[in-house]
Amino acid sequence: MKWLVTSTVGVIVLVVAGFLLFDSSGGTQDVTEPLLEGQPILGDEEANVTIIEFGDYKCPACKVWDETVFENLYDEYIQTGEANFAFIHAPFHGGESLLAALASESVWDRHPDAFWEYHKAIYDFQPENVAHDEEWVSAEVLLGIAEDIEADIDVAQLASDLVDQTYQEEVEQDIDLVQEYNVERTPTIIINGTLIEDPFDETLIHETIQSER
Repeated sequence: MKWLVTSTVGVIVLVVAGFLLFDSSGGTQDVTEPLLEGQPILGDEEANVTIIEFGDYKCPACKVWDETVFENLYDEYIQTGEANFAFIHAPFHGGESLLAALASESVWDRHPDAFWEYHKAIYDFQPENVAHDEEWVSAEVLLGIAEDIEADIDVAQLASDLVDQTYQEEVEQDIDLVQEYNVERTPTIIINGTLIEDPFDETLIHETIQSER
């Protein structure tokens, strides 16, 4: 895929800047809340609290965050209507990250009801203890995941979208947000304009959410 190759070169500065392992001293920073038009949002869009993740399906720390911190936030705040959750692609790990982002954008646009199940299934498929540069994402894998989940996805259409890079513009818009907000690692979490420097500090995350309710 020509675009995947050229896009990988185009975001090489992001790949270099991104931390391979999350390391933070904790605390928060005040930032302008990103505009979420067109982004997938889980939960009540009118909720007082919005939790934003800049994430990468190839990122092992994102998989852990999704399976631990996110699950707790979902049960306590998102499912109850107190908060919603948005996901923005930060494809730090080259062509595989970009390919997964393209598939994700296709499912979000064409099958929004299936998006969050597909989103979770990609993370679930990520091998345990995988190295950042170990290859595991491919078109075949992404299509297989779409076939295996319970939600209805037009797999032939998804395959065509990957070949045609139909959602290149949407992925590039996310990359623009990554650059605008100087995102250097994944996952990066922003809650109502407060950037959480350590995304695994659940105490701080809960305190921030509760202060915004």
